Amino acid sequence: MNFTRRLAMGLALGLASLTATTAVAQEALRVGSYPANPPWQNQTAEGTFEGFEVDIVNEIGKRLNRPVEISPYDFRALFVATSSGRADMVISSLTITDERLAEQSFTQPYVSGALGIGMPAGAGYDGLDDLNGKTIGAIATSFGEAYLKEREAEIGYAELRGYDTLANMLTDLQNGRIDAVINDEVGIRYAFSQQMTGMEVGATIETGELFAIMMPKDSPILEEVNQAISDMKADGTMAQLYEKWFGVAPAADSVTVTPGPVPTSAQG
Repeated sequence: MNFTRRLAMGLALGLASLTATTAVAQEALRVGSYPANPPWQNQTAEGTFEGFEVDIVNEIGKRLNRPVEISPYDFRALFVATSSGRADMVISSLTITDERLAEQSFTQPYVSGALGIGMPAGAGYDGLDDLNGKTIGAIATSFGEAYLKEREAEIGYAELRGYDTLANMLTDLQNGRIDAVINDEVGIRYAFSQQMTGMEVGATIETGELFAIMMPKDSPILEEVNQAISDMKADGTMAQLYEKWFGVAPAADSVTVTPGPVPTSAQG
């Protein structure tokens, strides 16, 4: 093989390699999202998504040089989306739990959450003890539902109803079909302030839960995504997004601004 031919073949192979690398870099990140969970995420009438976690995944896409495609899923379907490989990651103020870690992977957390008791104004539910004999709603398969099931004997509620959507659950609350709801406190406070009158959060239940992005078990891009989150925390981007959507700056020592590793347990 003469020099000219070898040179031509080398250039062709190099071009093919560069093209393949570019294609991988540009492959879209497939993100599954519960479509009605503001201010975490919400699908607008035009079909686009907005919210705190939407901004997070879009920023991750920029840092990984990959476009982001967000698709709506029912809450329970989010777990199927990652386990089946249909989604590279999913968002919906998802709590890291040991049970979920057995089947899925999570990035480091970026918010420490709490549950809230949503109720008609003046109902006077100041804590879980006040839910004795009441009918309570929670999102099916959510951390809030699991939290209530574990404490059924202690609380003594009359019935626990699981819902596929926050909208349906809050509609039943407003129409008196259930007495109270248990859900992510930020989400129900936002819903009450934006969409509903005559409702309030009666109590905050500190649970120590940590919110993160869920990904397929041992995803090949898990560490890369986790590093992007660490960088967002270190350069102040995460704090800016938090203040944009929640109206206050995160605490200086919170998980929102403290970089961390991929969690191996519910405690991070």
